[in-house]
Amino acid sequence: MSDNSKLDQVNRSRRTFLKSTGTTAAAGMISAYLPAPASGAVEETSEKVVSSTTIEGAVPITLRINGKDHKLNIDPRTTLLDCIRETLTLTGTKKGCDHGQCGACTVHVNGRRVLSCLNLALMHDGNEITTIEGLGTPDALHPMQKAFLDCDGYQCGYCTSGQIMSAVALLKEPCGPDDTAVKELMSGNICRCGAYANIVAAIQQVRKNG
Repeated sequence: MSDNSKLDQVNRSRRTFLKSTGTTAAAGMISAYLPAPASGAVEETSEKVVSSTTIEGAVPITLRINGKDHKLNIDPRTTLLDCIRETLTLTGTKKGCDHGQCGACTVHVNGRRVLSCLNLALMHDGNEITTIEGLGTPDALHPMQKAFLDCDGYQCGYCTSGQIMSAVALLKEPCGPDDTAVKELMSGNICRCGAYANIVAAIQQVRKNG
């Protein structure tokens, strides 16, 4: 076989390989964008109605969020963050790193701040949970929410709900009076825009107004 014939054969094999792998990759990308099945399921309650779906191995729990009971049937592997955002559509709580490193998903459980991405929803059956939606309203802001507005304690706003939830929890925690102490207790919340000075100013404003 001549060198030109060998080269043609190699090129044909290469084209066949690229065509088949390209088809496989495209199929994978399409499947990634198909709608995912609903993650949460439940019966109607007097407080909240969530559409019912069947989940294999689902377990019943009651999550009390912002003063309302939600009776759910969930996959036991569901995180509190995903349950809050995907099942109950309370999207003020943000998913940032999903590894407990950025603080964007901070909520209160029984008055204490927790990272909802690191907690299974099943662990908090019956607990009192507060999200940013339960902290205040546009017509009746929590003092910390107002302080963040007054002090421009945000830029893109993605981390802001987690920052505020941690800041509100800080008010009940042992914390020294100076900015350094505040920064230490807020170190688990990352602001990628770098609005730290204004965040600290907002917290100190609320602390001084008591």
